[in-house]
Amino acid sequence: MQYPQYNPASDNRPLSDDEINDLDELLAALPTDAAMNVEALDGYLAGLLLTPGRRLADLPGEAWLPLIWGGDGEPDPAPFASGKQRKKVTLLVLRHLHSIATAWAERPQAWEPIFSFAEGEDEDTEYADAEDWAAGFLVAVSLAPEAWGPRFDGEATAPLLAPIAALGAEDGGLADATAAERDAASRAIPDAMLALWALHQKA
Repeated sequence: MQYPQYNPASDNRPLSDDEINDLDELLAALPTDAAMNVEALDGYLAGLLLTPGRRLADLPGEAWLPLIWGGDGEPDPAPFASGKQRKKVTLLVLRHLHSIATAWAERPQAWEPIFSFAEGEDEDTEYADAEDWAAGFLVAVSLAPEAWGPRFDGEATAPLLAPIAALGAEDGGLADATAAERDAASRAIPDAMLALWALHQKA
């Protein structure tokens, strides 16, 4: 099955809040537990854009798009009810991908990842939890482990990726952490992504 490739020059209109919710609902409604939610998708797309030594525009769409919804149904039934539904999800994903790259390039300090937030014990406290986002990012890492290895081991870059590994990996170390500890790790991610993007642009 053929999918479009990422084209940095194409439509980069950011998704509206309603469109993001629509995409999340479309993914949640698929008859598979392997589909990402919109938080994991956001992290996955960030990881794809940041993969060292590779331009996402050179990667065929079929190499990365189907992972978002858990595969194209071989040998299991295809997850989409119709080609029209699959096309709608694909176009929304590509637009969101374009908007992340555009935000990093043009207005990085205004970019915000899609995290979960929960209220603390009092109404004035809100905790961020980027577990799903980080898990999605690590799916992108799994597509190019050799490229990512030096980033996770590097003296300058390992601290940038540590919160993602701690939150997203099954043995990452924050599974039993307090809400405050998970919040601190989650809030470190945006600046870390911008630092990695700056490195990616120099490579």
